[in-house]
Amino acid sequence: MTSTTEKAVVHPHPQRWAVLGVLCLSVMVVVLDNTVLNVAIPSISTGLDASTADIQWMINAYSLALAGLLLTTGSLSDRFGRKRALLTGLVLFGTGSAVAAYASSSEALIAARGFMGIGAAVLMPGTLAVLMQLFDDRERPKAIGIWAAVTSLGFAAGPVIGGALIKHFWWGSVFLINVPVAVLAIAAVAMLVPESKDPTVRKPDVLGSVLSVIGMVSIVYAVIEVPEHGFGSSEFGVPVAIGLAAMTGFALWERHTDDPMLDLGFFRNRRFTGAVASGVLAAFGMAGSLFLLTQHLQGVLGYSPLEAGLRVAPMAIALLVTSNTLGQLVMKLGAGRAMLLGMTIVAGGVALLSIGTTYPPTLAGLILIGVGVGVSQPVAVNALMGSIPPERAGIASGLSGTLTELGSSFGIAVLGALLSARFVASLPDGVPGRSLSEALHSGADVTVVREAFSNGMSVSLIIGAVAVFLGGVVASVLLRRA
Repeated sequence: MTSTTEKAVVHPHPQRWAVLGVLCLSVMVVVLDNTVLNVAIPSISTGLDASTADIQWMINAYSLALAGLLLTTGSLSDRFGRKRALLTGLVLFGTGSAVAAYASSSEALIAARGFMGIGAAVLMPGTLAVLMQLFDDRERPKAIGIWAAVTSLGFAAGPVIGGALIKHFWWGSVFLINVPVAVLAIAAVAMLVPESKDPTVRKPDVLGSVLSVIGMVSIVYAVIEVPEHGFGSSEFGVPVAIGLAAMTGFALWERHTDDPMLDLGFFRNRRFTGAVASGVLAAFGMAGSLFLLTQHLQGVLGYSPLEAGLRVAPMAIALLVTSNTLGQLVMKLGAGRAMLLGMTIVAGGVALLSIGTTYPPTLAGLILIGVGVGVSQPVAVNALMGSIPPERAGIASGLSGTLTELGSSFGIAVLGALLSARFVASLPDGVPGRSLSEALHSGADVTVVREAFSNGMSVSLIIGAVAVFLGGVVASVLLRRA
């Protein structure tokens, strides 16, 4: 293993930058799907006569499959090959997208979205694992910065692309657009990406896989149910109890078995734990905050989906510029200081969003978030992937993705629930407050409704900013002690 690693450092892959472009293309198609659907929801609801519950499951089926399977698929990509995983994931994702585009019922679209989530789960861990194999220590931070920037660019571009497609075509076009991109990525992966896998022959950890899937699906499902039923409901409590029991069993089994799917010894490494902790708290604060912001831009500031998407784009541009211009300076700061600086800037940006009753402070906040993520995310990913053996890169990437997805789900649920509670309390008696759209169409004073939403959002965003800042402090302490 040592000689292979040294060889990779001395003789980097000659087509590594072209391969990075292919990996970014593969990631882009998955990330786009996370945000493009939000713009299409009204058209889908009308076209398929979908209920509110149907719409929720169209979104949640994807998240459940992705979060539930990432650990297992990361382990499988290490075992059977990352290139093979990339190709399989792209085929599954492209097929699911084609079925979703022409779904004739809500049930068919929900099933297709779940299938797309499976494809995304198979695909995602391999992208980072291949990147780690191809780039040496000198070039890896820049490569990770580009990968991270493309991820955020996909997030910001989703509403823009979705809005443009809905304006000119039918709702299925937001899924159909994935198919040619997936086909192009499949061809590029087949021609350019070298195969890599864990050279150690390990027995399949079937019980560990089953327990991890049950645990993660149950916990994410519980979090998804929070906005409608609350934290004190059985809809939240029962699946959380099942999920925690399954994950406890998973941890005990992984410590007991000779060939664990996930080596829990990773968590004794402060670099690894610091990077993971910062990722979870950053995802909690950012996902929840940006989820609320998209509603604010359309419901309060009155932008169309396309206009709202364009106004979020400066965040991705700032991230792209920062990660490609400040890389060397960030490396000189050291991982601990860079994480604290980056996450503090992100927290300041989220706090600025909380006073965004007009667009200018919102724009300033988005730019700060982009700059902060451009500083911190490459450092976090580099610390995470550099703290584990290269042959286990797939499972490490899968674990990171799983916990980030969990942090995002909790952020949306918790900050959304806080917003909802304050929003309802601020509305005049008799005005329905289950959603901003419902309140705006209830005949109540629009100014009062929008002010109530802005007040609720401000409190939630301050909490999100605190979570991000704490993530920076925790990561800085652990990384500087490592």
